Amino acid sequence: MENEIIPVYLMPGMAAKPTIFDRIKLPVERFKVYWLEWMLPEDNETFEHYAKRMIEKIEHDNPVLLGVSFGGVLVQEMSKHMKLRKLIVVSSIKSRHELPKRMKIAKFMKAYKFAPTQLLSNLDVLKKYAFNDTISKRIDLYKTYLAVNDKRYLDWALKEMLLWDQDEPHPKAIYIHGDQDAIFTHSCQGDCIVVKGGTHIMIVTKYKWFNKHLPALMEGSN
Repeated sequence: MENEIIPVYLMPGMAAKPTIFDRIKLPVERFKVYWLEWMLPEDNETFEHYAKRMIEKIEHDNPVLLGVSFGGVLVQEMSKHMKLRKLIVVSSIKSRHELPKRMKIAKFMKAYKFAPTQLLSNLDVLKKYAFNDTISKRIDLYKTYLAVNDKRYLDWALKEMLLWDQDEPHPKAIYIHGDQDAIFTHSCQGDCIVVKGGTHIMIVTKYKWFNKHLPALMEGSN
């Protein structure tokens, strides 16, 4: 239908609040935006099962699904079990091969079993030991956007990020990556839209770029 309102579901990054999308404004006559939020994982829950539970929160057929960072990994997993109008992956990876070297080493060493995720569960305590104002301000930024500080979730999310086994990029996904992303440094390669000056948090800092370009990407026929 020509006047159809397109439902758009937005998935934030690991442990983040959907308020990272506060500045994403799409034309209301063409799009209706819905925010997805992280859930606590069930005991020994697989990534596939978690993705299927998240799908239950989507109330529309054939929506646009956009995910950021680990949320971008999750929406790719969700796309394997549902029909989408568009799949958009921001500041993330297209396959397990794009994990940075340090994460591949952590995966090999199973370092996720020993990660100090309990520190994130109490950022106020961590801030007391900040080495300088820059680190202190970074912690304040984390607090602003942190939604889930449950150690069980953090342990699970870190493990699933490192162990994600997708071998090839999703053939129909739109991948958007910043050329200054210091977290996932190899994801600009291949079929990818590169945002100049974009960092890992460009969904916040480059919101004007997204507001300008997302409508055409979501309505495109490819």
